[in-house]
Amino acid sequence: SEGTLTAGGQMFLNRIRKNRKRLKGWLKQTQTQCYRLYDADMPEYSVAVDVYDGKLHLAEYQAPKHVDEEAAIARLEDAIHALCVEFNVAPSQISVKQRRRQRGQSQYEKHSSQGRKQVVREGKAKLLVNLQDYLDTGLFLDHRPMRARIAAEAKGKRFLNLFCYTGTASIHAALGGAKRTVSVDLSNTYTAWYRENLALNGLAEATNAIVRSDVSAWLGTTKERFDLILLDPPSFSNSKKTDQSFDVQRDQVSLVHAAMAVLEPSGVLYFSNNRRGFKLDDTLAETYEVRDISAQTLDPDFERNPKIHQAWTLRHRGS
Repeated sequence: SEGTLTAGGQMFLNRIRKNRKRLKGWLKQTQTQCYRLYDADMPEYSVAVDVYDGKLHLAEYQAPKHVDEEAAIARLEDAIHALCVEFNVAPSQISVKQRRRQRGQSQYEKHSSQGRKQVVREGKAKLLVNLQDYLDTGLFLDHRPMRARIAAEAKGKRFLNLFCYTGTASIHAALGGAKRTVSVDLSNTYTAWYRENLALNGLAEATNAIVRSDVSAWLGTTKERFDLILLDPPSFSNSKKTDQSFDVQRDQVSLVHAAMAVLEPSGVLYFSNNRRGFKLDDTLAETYEVRDISAQTLDPDFERNPKIHQAWTLRHRGS
């Protein structure tokens, strides 16, 4: 009950209530089921709280070295207790993940193997999320506006999704009337997950191709051309399946050039990434028409944290 909360727990609860109130009208108007409720709004409660169709997911950010481990554990317990009070759930009903600052593939490693996926809705799409097994759930909530944009622009077009993850943007493109989609990712786990998402939406693989490959290698050999491309690479990757490491800051120019080489003259490439402090290389704006659309790709649930991602459109000059 609320009476058993610590002073800190009460403070956290008050912030959760304030955020729910602020988002209520937007959630109702847009019928958004999956959203971020809290994102380290108070520095001492360094967690992200997401709601997936009523189910709660709490991810703890790793505390800086100077923070006492026991104090961090107590605060995490405060946060869980406050969420239980506000949503009237048992602690076991909240998926809790501890984030440790990691580079490369470890960001995607398994936490458990319960294998329980649940269906959530986003726009016209039905999507599978897994709140237990991985640090990430299968749906990047901050890219919701980007997926909506792709859905709105896809009609009659050929859409390419690079580093497709669980294929959510491709689902939106296909449901938006894309003529063909191609989705490329090196991970067996994610291409299999995307296959499940396709089946869930009654979409055929004949017109929605799944390619398990290294993105750069595939771009170097494909003969296909596309009208709409989403390029959303990880910040870092050192996959066991390829001998090269990937760093989005270092490798952006060659990657963008390779993607633009398969884009039709009148097409558009959406380039985004979540790397903190990322700077777009100046030479790209000299070669292509580049627009920063980051501010337009944030919904109200991420407005407090505009550094969550950056996004640009790139077009061929004179198109």
